[in-house]
Amino acid sequence: MSAADVIVVGLGAAGSATLHQLARRGATVMGIDRFSPPHDQGSSHGETRVTRQAIGEGDDYVPLALASQRLWREMEAETGETLMLTTGALMIGAMERPVAYPGKPDFIRRTVEAARRFAIPHELIDPAEARRRYPPLAIGDHETVYFEPGAGVLFPERCVAAQLTLARRYGARIVTGERVIEIHADRHGARVITDAGTHEAGLVVVAAGAWTPELLGGELAARLSAYRQTMHWFAPHDAAAFAPERFPVFMWMHGGGAEDWFYGFPLLPGDTGVKVAAERFETALATPDDIERRVDPEEPAAMFACHAAGRLGGLTAACVRSATCLYTMAPESRFVIGADPGRERTFVVSACSGHGFKHSPAIGEAMASLVLEGALPAALAPFDPARLSARPAGPAAS
Repeated sequence: MSAADVIVVGLGAAGSATLHQLARRGATVMGIDRFSPPHDQGSSHGETRVTRQAIGEGDDYVPLALASQRLWREMEAETGETLMLTTGALMIGAMERPVAYPGKPDFIRRTVEAARRFAIPHELIDPAEARRRYPPLAIGDHETVYFEPGAGVLFPERCVAAQLTLARRYGARIVTGERVIEIHADRHGARVITDAGTHEAGLVVVAAGAWTPELLGGELAARLSAYRQTMHWFAPHDAAAFAPERFPVFMWMHGGGAEDWFYGFPLLPGDTGVKVAAERFETALATPDDIERRVDPEEPAAMFACHAAGRLGGLTAACVRSATCLYTMAPESRFVIGADPGRERTFVVSACSGHGFKHSPAIGEAMASLVLEGALPAALAPFDPARLSARPAGPAAS
C-alpha cells in the first residue's frame, strides 16, 4: 500500500498536465495509467492536434487556450522539446448560416467575435485572395475565410511525454501498467484499487478519459458518452504545396449538417501523407474497450469523398494510413472539470469532448489550484460538474 497527497488516475493530456502542476507546487503525487503514456489507446495521440486562440465553441474556452500556449512555450524551454509549431489556422465556412455541428453552432461568426473581444490577431481574407495564398484549397466565393496567425500544430505524444518528464523532475511517482478497478473516497481519504494493489491518498483526480464513467458511476457517468473517431493521411501530388510554411491548419464547415465539416494539417517533415479528419457521433460505445481499432478501407474512402474531394486540390485519394481515437463527450460538447458532486475528496477532468488537448496545460494548472487550495478558479467555473445535470444529454450543439 502506498500513500500520497493526491493520486491522478489517467495520464493523457489532462492527467499528465495535472500531475505536472501538482508536483511543481510541491505536492506528493502519484500518477496511475493502465497503459504506458504517451500511448495510442485513448484520445491524446495521432501525431498532431490543432491549437488556436479564438475559440468558436465559446468564450469560456479562450482564457484556457491563451494560457495553454504560454505554458507550452515554457515547457519547451524547460525540456528542449518542440511541442508547438505555429503555422496559422484557417476557419472556412458560411458566416450567416447556423449549423448543427456538436458544440459549434455559428462557429465562424463566434470565432470572429471571440477574436475581436479578446484582441486576438486575425484577418478576414477574401476567398479569391485565400485561393491565391493557399492553392490546394478550393474555397467558394460564398465562404468566409478567417485566418489566425498565432494558431498551429501541437505534437500530442511529445506534449504528454514532456508533462510526465517534468512531473518526475518535480518528484511525482508514475505507475504504469496497472488497471484501476475501484475508487473509494470519504471524509478520511481516498483509496485507489488496481489489479496490482491498493494506493492511498488524501485526494484523487480522475482524468481517465473514456474510462471515467465506469470508474465514477452515478449521474456523472450517465451523462458522458465515448465515441470512436478516425484520422486519415492522404498522399499529395505535390508535397511542397502542403509544407508548414505554405499550408496552415484548417477547419472547414462546408454544409449545414452535423457532419458537414472536417479539418486538416500541413504535411510534416518526414511524413508521406496529409492528415485529414472529421467527427462522427452516430453510436456511442458501450465501453471504451469495445472500440474497433481496425480501420476498414471504406472509411478513408468515404472521408475523402465526403470532405476532401473538390476542396483539397493536390491531394490524392490514396490513403497512406489511418488511426482511431476516442472522444469522451459531455452534453453540448462541453468540458466537465471540478469536484465530483457525488463523491468526497474526488475531482474529475473529463470529458474534454473532442477539443480539449489544446487547453490541457492550463486545465492542469487550474486543477492544481483547485485541488490544493480548495477554491474553484474562475477559468474552471463554467465547467463545474455540478452544472451538468442542468444540461440536456448527448453531444448536441448549444
